[in-house]
Amino acid sequence: MTITLGDFLHGISNNPSLLIVSILTLGVVLVNGWTDAPNAIATCVSTRSITPKAAILMAVVFNFLGVFVMTAINKQVAETIYNMVDFGDNAHEALLALCAAMIAIVIWATAASMFGIPTSESHALIAGLSGAAIAAHGSISGINGAEWMKVIYGLALSSVLGYCMGFGTVRIVEFICKRIDRRRTQGFFQGAQVAGGASMAFMHGAQDGQKFIGVFMLGLFLAKGETSVTEFTVPIWLMILCSCVMALGTSIGGMKIIKTVGMDMVKLEKYQGFSADLAAAGCLLISTLTGLPVSTTHTKTTSIMGVGAARRLSSLNFGVVKEMLYAWILTFPGCGLIGFIMVKIFLAVF
Repeated sequence: MTITLGDFLHGISNNPSLLIVSILTLGVVLVNGWTDAPNAIATCVSTRSITPKAAILMAVVFNFLGVFVMTAINKQVAETIYNMVDFGDNAHEALLALCAAMIAIVIWATAASMFGIPTSESHALIAGLSGAAIAAHGSISGINGAEWMKVIYGLALSSVLGYCMGFGTVRIVEFICKRIDRRRTQGFFQGAQVAGGASMAFMHGAQDGQKFIGVFMLGLFLAKGETSVTEFTVPIWLMILCSCVMALGTSIGGMKIIKTVGMDMVKLEKYQGFSADLAAAGCLLISTLTGLPVSTTHTKTTSIMGVGAARRLSSLNFGVVKEMLYAWILTFPGCGLIGFIMVKIFLAVF
């Protein structure tokens, strides 16, 4: 099942519920671009391989390509998010719960971004939806355990594999280039760094773009009173819409996150930035092809940690690392609790 652009435009002009849930979901996509998408281009900007404006334009193109190409190959990530929770058979209450979850995610992400902390919007999304589903049912019966466990597997994979691949990739690059004058490699690695940033933007679209498309499709069906749709086809207009809104978010407030991830955590040379991007993109590719919804933030930052640790552990700014770890740990209970409370308020008021 799918929804055409004509049906969508007609729907938002006649159905206030559809208009509201669409605005809220796009608001979350905007916040993702503001707080999450900058991770993809953080290293190529921090090593001055490309200007911030050019990097953002590159992210626009490759985020869309990531959504389009990977959704055509394998849309399991979108389906996992779509089927992860059950808001019940009452379409009105289910839609309220989804709207409450979206507001919870925006509140959590905005608060974190004010401090320049790169929280995972993937985990905020999962936590907000889970808290809302528990509140809607009054128990954990609203959680699809099999789909939710994929999130746990993805968390472990993105953290461990990102770090190990970052460490291993930079070692391999150093071994290959050990007999070459480093000054002669600067031009090559500058271009390679841009290519690495493009591949990260592509995989960010493949992962996070699919997650939010899954949520958008859920909202569209609930607004039409349909609570039992289990399969869907992602329309191209929705891919373009989500990609553009995500890019807009990156252009509004991405520099704080770029500075934290690409500059403050560890100082990288061009070949190290390339190694981090290549490792993170490889990890995300493996996860997407296997249908695991992983955190692009975790993957990118842990790959940078692995690259920094390969040089020496003392090169890492553990103050910044500690702040990010605290934010990651608190995301599930914090955003989940906000989602739970917002649902209770919405059900009482509306």
